[in-house]
Amino acid sequence: MEKTPVLVLAPLPDFLMEPLHAAHVCHDYFHAEDKNALLTEVGAEIRGIVMAGGSVSPVPLLERLPKLEIISVFGVGYDGVPVDWCQDHGIRVTNTPDVLTEDVADTASALVLMTSRRLVAANRFLHAGAWTRGPFPLAHALRGKRAGIVGLGRIGKAIAQRLEAHGMSVAYHGRARQEVAWEYFESLIELAEAADFLIAACPGGAATKHLINAAVLTALGAKGTLINIARGSVVDESALIAALQSGTIRGAGLDVFENEPQVPEALMQCENAVLLPHLSSGTHETRREMARLVVENLAAHFSGEPLLTPVC
Repeated sequence: MEKTPVLVLAPLPDFLMEPLHAAHVCHDYFHAEDKNALLTEVGAEIRGIVMAGGSVSPVPLLERLPKLEIISVFGVGYDGVPVDWCQDHGIRVTNTPDVLTEDVADTASALVLMTSRRLVAANRFLHAGAWTRGPFPLAHALRGKRAGIVGLGRIGKAIAQRLEAHGMSVAYHGRARQEVAWEYFESLIELAEAADFLIAACPGGAATKHLINAAVLTALGAKGTLINIARGSVVDESALIAALQSGTIRGAGLDVFENEPQVPEALMQCENAVLLPHLSSGTHETRREMARLVVENLAAHFSGEPLLTPVC
């Protein structure tokens, strides 16, 4: 069977690239020294794109691929894909939902624990030999605190269930009230005022860019901690740095940033912030399941079968 030409827009793990190479002719756009020359050479034949959740497929690129039929995203987030444009041009889009829900929710709950109990600082304290000179300062318990979740989708619900097990109450904000037991806040500002931990679990993209801004952080206040496992674009990073430096909020736990992998030096210098390198879905088990969905979505499309996880 003739292999289908696809364009790869991001560095991808070997356990995804191996089955892709087996089924397709893969052209590495991400690492190409002369991207324009690559598109001139193969653009007219490309029928599929494979990209990571944090990468971008801009319209000017897609316009150079006249035979493009499908974009398969290795990730649950697809804010880098111009979905409306794809719909208008008959291009299918898939992502990898569900399989990473549990790992991302685990990371969010871990960040809540790490920030409330100051576990990273405690680890540094011990390694520095400071324990011999006295105990580590007291931190804060989770029981009785309120988690305010911004975006109650699959991941938001999984986070809520974990934090309830820690004795926390849960409230949420989203586009609409849902049939759940948790309290709904129509206003994000009011949710921030009521929350001890404000947890961003919403999609990225233009609709949520800087949704959590200086006004929201002020409402969260000195009792509050911001957790972000969504997209870096959801938080106004400059406003967050100012809030951390001034004590406007107590702390932050972040797995995502506005310009990954670049993290502002001022943010890295904030001792009241726990920072992770976008690893929330980073387990062998989850990433292999994500890879399986990417490969099987492409196979389904090119064999005329229904897509497993369509976006459009």
